[in-house]
Amino acid sequence: MKVIGKPRRRVDGRAKVTGQTRFADDIVLPRMLHMKLLRSPHAHALIEQINVEHARELPGVHLVLTGKDFPVTFGILPVTQDEYPLAPEHVRYVGDPVAAVVARDEQTATQALDLIEVRYRVLDTISTPEEALAKAEPRIHAYSERGNIHRLQAFEFGNVDEAFAGSDHVFEDLFFYEGNTHLPIEQHAALAALDGEGKLTLWSSTQVPHYVHRCLARVLRVPASQIRVIACPNGGGFGGKCDVCNHEMVV
Repeated sequence: MKVIGKPRRRVDGRAKVTGQTRFADDIVLPRMLHMKLLRSPHAHALIEQINVEHARELPGVHLVLTGKDFPVTFGILPVTQDEYPLAPEHVRYVGDPVAAVVARDEQTATQALDLIEVRYRVLDTISTPEEALAKAEPRIHAYSERGNIHRLQAFEFGNVDEAFAGSDHVFEDLFFYEGNTHLPIEQHAALAALDGEGKLTLWSSTQVPHYVHRCLARVLRVPASQIRVIACPNGGGFGGKCDVCNHEMVV
């Protein structure tokens, strides 16, 4: 009982209250460039044309990337390797990134995003599980064999009929939970550097550096031994940083 019920000093408390803790967005490297993503305003659409020439011509812009530069998909689970760092031709949610600008500073990168012209063909959306079950089209992903059912799985443990028969009461209902999101004080951030030997180091506000490491090797088609991922101190995460994010692949 030396610990329970007694105040204990946080291991990282002093560094945080004195401002010494370095989060991902605090890291600054020499000659560092800044990257910003252009995101889709549509929930479901095809990219018919994307013009980045004006953005490339803006002084201070070093590079403009689109989905054509990232043909390899990624995902945390083996059955869901269906995410693109930048959508090549099909956006599936509001905010799906379609282009990236790398520039000398954040202001220039933001200005260049406004110069990228994207023509979309808006498609019908699937907004509820009931719609996904009832409608085979429009398909969110083309690979599904059952319309918009990604995977059909039923779980039964023990003798279900026998358990129901022996129960005093059996209740059946449909339970609905409102959508929610994690909103930590620190938002997502990532920084990448390539050393003289071609080895990549990525600093990120991630909670899953091992997943990020694996996906980076897959997307960039680089041996995992050439990549190091450093999970910086989190200014909150709550599970919201447990996915591999597009910006980590692109940066």
